Amino acid sequence: MGDLSRNNVTSIMHLPDDCLTVIFHGLDSPTDRESFGLTCRRWLGIHDSSRRSLQFSCSFTLLTPSSLSKKVLDIHTLHLHKLLRRFQHLESLCLSGCRELNDAGLTRLLNYGSDLQKLNLDFCLKVTDYGLSLVASGCPLLTSISLYRCPGITDLGLETLANACFLMEYANLSYCMQISDNGLKALTQACRRLKGVNISHCEGITGVGFKGCSNTLAYIEAESCMLKPEGVTGIVSGGGLEYLDVSCLSWSPLGDPLAGIGSSSSIKILNFRMCRTVSDTSITAIAKGCPLLEEWNLALCHEVSIFGWQAVGLYCKNLKTLHVNRCRNLCNGSLEALRDGCKSLSTLYLSGCVRLSPVAVELFKSQRAEVCVKEEEVLSLNPPFLEFR
Repeated sequence: MGDLSRNNVTSIMHLPDDCLTVIFHGLDSPTDRESFGLTCRRWLGIHDSSRRSLQFSCSFTLLTPSSLSKKVLDIHTLHLHKLLRRFQHLESLCLSGCRELNDAGLTRLLNYGSDLQKLNLDFCLKVTDYGLSLVASGCPLLTSISLYRCPGITDLGLETLANACFLMEYANLSYCMQISDNGLKALTQACRRLKGVNISHCEGITGVGFKGCSNTLAYIEAESCMLKPEGVTGIVSGGGLEYLDVSCLSWSPLGDPLAGIGSSSSIKILNFRMCRTVSDTSITAIAKGCPLLEEWNLALCHEVSIFGWQAVGLYCKNLKTLHVNRCRNLCNGSLEALRDGCKSLSTLYLSGCVRLSPVAVELFKSQRAEVCVKEEEVLSLNPPFLEFR
């Protein structure tokens, strides 16, 4: 640079790498960043070393029949190994939908996964426990993993991952049919920073694996699970739960298991949609024991009678949003109880309740004008953590 200055010659090409890196990070447009990397081999190296996330063209974040019918590229032909060697400082890697990816494709994570914090393996049908052990060995800083519809993952793989990646905060295990409470217990006991877990459609999980979980665990999604009473007690045992989705609860010969949620004083959002067997006993216990409850989806909860609705009206003083769509036993007296109680209510989702008269609905609207009554039905509530959507 000194010789060039004496000859009155200056060039950005002679800036040191750290200066070029600052310039690169100042480029907001993806197009500008790609153009930077195409300037020369040296600038390409700066571009590659600065890259923090990678998502393949076969990746998808929302599974639909059309996305599943598309022709899938063999991830091996996309040179995953070469790309991981090229981008050595990735913090987020999405391989969602790479159905041809097998365990061998993950071996490079042993060398280049040390910075990885988020990994998405959704619908990677050929990844097994061995592949998960490679992730565990190569990615010690992992905080979020999604294993949605990974049929080759069992309790053994989950335990191996949990024991190595103790910084884990989010885990999506939905539709992992071979995972049971044993694997869940390994995860919740080893990873004491867990904030969110999705176990939806895991037929082998009853909830007891949550027993003794950390108080950091604030989000649990357990749609279509066969929970037991002791499992529900385990779910709330950490004391920090704020969001719980147990919609479409599978029938149990032991009866309604949800009364134990009433011991969770921290809960703010509950999704009971299509919990057809939830009883007045559970509704009353929850209404009394969850003073911070702000949103409750009770759509299609047919067994809730006037006694349950009276408990909601009387005890849910902080409730802001209530879903009662297509509740067969919601009658005029039930709506009157909600009208006279629930003083914080601002939104009521109400439609398809065959025992309600139009007069009762209009009376509610006139006496509670501050409440927005909506006829549409919301299928799922928005989770507080973006990792699950």
